[in-house]
Amino acid sequence: MTRLNDLPIATLQFYTTAPYSCSYLKDTVARSQVATPSHAINQTTYSNLVSKGFRRSGSFTYRPFCETCKQCVPVRINTESFSLKKSQKRAWKKHKNLSAKIFKPSFSQEHYSLYTKYQAVRHSGGGMDSDSKEQYKQFLLQSHVNSLLIEFREKNKLKMISIIDKLDDGVSSVYTFFDPENKGTSYGIYSIIWQIEYCRSLKLPHLYLGYWIKDSKKMSYKSKFQSLEGLIDGNWIKLTFVGD
Repeated sequence: MTRLNDLPIATLQFYTTAPYSCSYLKDTVARSQVATPSHAINQTTYSNLVSKGFRRSGSFTYRPFCETCKQCVPVRINTESFSLKKSQKRAWKKHKNLSAKIFKPSFSQEHYSLYTKYQAVRHSGGGMDSDSKEQYKQFLLQSHVNSLLIEFREKNKLKMISIIDKLDDGVSSVYTFFDPENKGTSYGIYSIIWQIEYCRSLKLPHLYLGYWIKDSKKMSYKSKFQSLEGLIDGNWIKLTFVGD
């Protein structure tokens, strides 16, 4: 874990949250370290924080800060050396008819309806399936950095939404939700590949994917992407997995 005095921003303050139940590991208590004040975190500051293992939820910039558990590994894809696996090529081809448009984050009833449908089907009982409009706005639309909303449609029908943050050295993938009607659609995989291509179009070398947790099935998809790097003991190193 990077020490506070190693961080590049002297004007920020950092506090540690009270313990709470971990969303990814059963019977595990988690804590987070939060950077404040949020209005002082501009793109350059945020880029530096993300490179040190932080990410964003709404206006909160945080990183895991658990005393006994170190399973959360910040990960990013090296977009310059990334290549598609066969299954990812299939996902990319499968959704070739999707059209993408980029907007600044703003509220849309159509987007919110897709979000609630996605949460109800994919994450029933997880708490977010009952998010109000205000909670949705705070989670995905409230931002003090350079955030973008990507709208994916097929034949004018909304299929997926991705929220991303532009950084000095890449893009941070914040959240993606999609039409959950059919299983095996690979929308999430397609979204990551699209974001990699977006980074390449801007000549940005990194796509940050938040955290990878070895013992969490929810996070297993991240290990399927080649050129994945993890922040280990303050250094970004290439991660290797069985089957790579």
